[in-house]
Amino acid sequence: MSSSTEVLVIGAGVLGLSTAAELLRRGHEVTVVDPGTVNASAVAAGMIAPAFEALADWRGSDGQLDRSDLFRAARAQWSDFATAFDLPLHREGAEWRGPDLEVVASQLRWLGFPAERTGDAVVTPADWRTEPAAALTRLRSLPGLTVMPGRVSSLTTDGTRWTARLEDGSGLAARSVVLATGAVNGLDLPEPVARLVAQLQPIRGQIAVTARHLVERTVRGPAGYIAPGPGGSVIGASMEPDRTDLQPDLERGSAMVRACLAQIGVKESPAVTWRVGVRGATRDGLPMVGAAGPVGLHLALAPRRNGWLLGPLVARTVVDGLEGRAAEPFALALDPRRLA
Repeated sequence: MSSSTEVLVIGAGVLGLSTAAELLRRGHEVTVVDPGTVNASAVAAGMIAPAFEALADWRGSDGQLDRSDLFRAARAQWSDFATAFDLPLHREGAEWRGPDLEVVASQLRWLGFPAERTGDAVVTPADWRTEPAAALTRLRSLPGLTVMPGRVSSLTTDGTRWTARLEDGSGLAARSVVLATGAVNGLDLPEPVARLVAQLQPIRGQIAVTARHLVERTVRGPAGYIAPGPGGSVIGASMEPDRTDLQPDLERGSAMVRACLAQIGVKESPAVTWRVGVRGATRDGLPMVGAAGPVGLHLALAPRRNGWLLGPLVARTVVDGLEGRAAEPFALALDPRRLA
């Protein structure tokens, strides 16, 4: 059995669904195919955090990577995107707690973000958050969007149209394809896309979820973060390169939780449940976004830990490229062919 669509999006994480939403907004017919397995976008706190993510990259590279402009531009897309698709958006800011408050405050300001020392914290209004489960549910249920359960096993093209072959033997034809899967997808892809995707590094992450309301806004520090969540809080998150298993590491996770709670002065650990997901990352830490070589194939892959922050910007960049529009200012930095 075969069917067809104008644009096929493979993957229903934040990048895939954000791109599908942008395509719908511009009048395209869109079908999303997703196996419905554990989704790394759902295993997240939903932080839209240009300030502290730019700071983390800058400090982690000894001052060599300044991604503040990119991350600010990504957050700037969120107000309109959330309004257009009725997504939750919380703008209470975030704070840092740790031993180096004055240093953190000065570094945030140097990167161009407002930051104020308040008591035992550095507070910035620049960082926002969404609610991953609610946002994914609303994007999946957009009027006019077709979401099919299934796992794509191969992609082929005759030069004008693409055919996605599913594991159940069915096929789906499309004029254009957006590949928005995770780090491990098992697809048989044409060259040179296969070589690009083979570079992706899986990074396992786990977060703890508790019904206890611990913070009013996201609190970050050397040990990790605690963020408000629906009905409680989330505590995270680990970053374990080259691991793809989804079994919680209770010993490592419990140590993370205790260290994060210590940052806010809480000694007794609440009851938690665990979520584990696998993200994708490239060697330079930025996603692969845009045309991938063969005509009609576009990538929206590997946002590392910034999928929610980058979602609307990635969507706009992909759809502009698909429509042949002028490139966004950061399109070249995200172009998959930079890694060829």
